[in-house]
Amino acid sequence: RMSRHAQKLRDHDINPCVAETDATTKCMDENNYKKDMCTAYFLKYKNCRKFWHGIMMQRRRNGVKPEMPSADERKKILESMG
Repeated sequence: RMSRHAQKLRDHDINPCVAETDATTKCMDENNYKKDMCTAYFLKYKNCRKFWHGIMMQRRRNGVKPEMPSADERKKILESMG
């Protein structure tokens, strides 16, 4: 059974970067945990976190709840950006 924290990390409404996390983990598994083989995946994950953290902080400043947009809402945000 997963811990509550682990469940939150797998929840697409809470964690906007589940796909990037999974891709990074898969790359590490396939490359014997040689970090330098997965640099691109780490960068994508870092950029994902940075982007959504910025959105979250903006929403917090504007008093928007929830601070992290839902998975559906995030999809619309990304689509509107092209």
